[in-house]
Amino acid sequence: MKRSDIPSLDDLRAFETVARLGSVRAAAAELALTHGAVSRRVSKLSADLRLRLLEADGRGVRLTSDGEKLAEATGKSFSLITDTLAEIRSSSTPIPIILSCERSLAMRWLIPRLSGFQDRYPDVEVHLSTGGGGLDFARDRVTLAIRRLDFLVDPDWTIIRLMPERVGPVMLPSLRQRFESGDYVALGSRTRPNAWEAWFDEHMDAPRPRTTRLLDHHFLMAEAALGGLGVALAPQAIAADDVANGRLEAPLGFDCDGTDYGLIHPKSIIVSTGLSALRDWLTAESEISLRKYSKV
Repeated sequence: MKRSDIPSLDDLRAFETVARLGSVRAAAAELALTHGAVSRRVSKLSADLRLRLLEADGRGVRLTSDGEKLAEATGKSFSLITDTLAEIRSSSTPIPIILSCERSLAMRWLIPRLSGFQDRYPDVEVHLSTGGGGLDFARDRVTLAIRRLDFLVDPDWTIIRLMPERVGPVMLPSLRQRFESGDYVALGSRTRPNAWEAWFDEHMDAPRPRTTRLLDHHFLMAEAALGGLGVALAPQAIAADDVANGRLEAPLGFDCDGTDYGLIHPKSIIVSTGLSALRDWLTAESEISLRKYSKV
């Protein structure tokens, strides 16, 4: 077959998508076409090649032996084109790295340290966004994410564990006596409304508060503790810098809650020089924090 005899790329794309997803309807959704348009493109491809590529299978379709061969070839070809274009774009035009981080961790741990990365790698552009829980990297246009790993993770993700989540009560030094006597307000976060109850289950002898107040986020809870509004049950990563400089106290220390913070990106992503540098820097910073935390 001469190159001039190769069928339309649109028809090949429609067939490859049907073959990969196993459904004309699913292929239509991915390609943003109508069911009929996809069917017509696949039918035209079969006619042009004079080959039967699909056959009815109940309410769906399945590949013929010729269809399986073509599906394998088109799948590899389109993957190669996609990867090559991504590599060309990443090497010719610097693309900002979109780093998504949980809001409180971003404000209390990441942002205070991020200038160190910018000073070291001034040519790597990092855009910071905030979010929590699961995410869709393509839909959310995120390159790299830092998450507390308390949700079901995708097997197609690469996960680098950064540091364990450890929590404990923190307060102004002037409030310690009131904490020990039980004359205090327990500050919590609405993102973890049952955190104090879980902590008391593990610390049966700890003094109970006179009341509990929930704020929207952990960083607000930490600021409230700094403002003397009560005792915050804070993640160590959120409060450790203030404990280290003496602004807050953690008289009972911090305990692991069984979860970890992780650095996540799709396994399929092309790891650019900038992304590799950011990933290594974040890992190193978390190790530095862990060494400091061990002294708190």
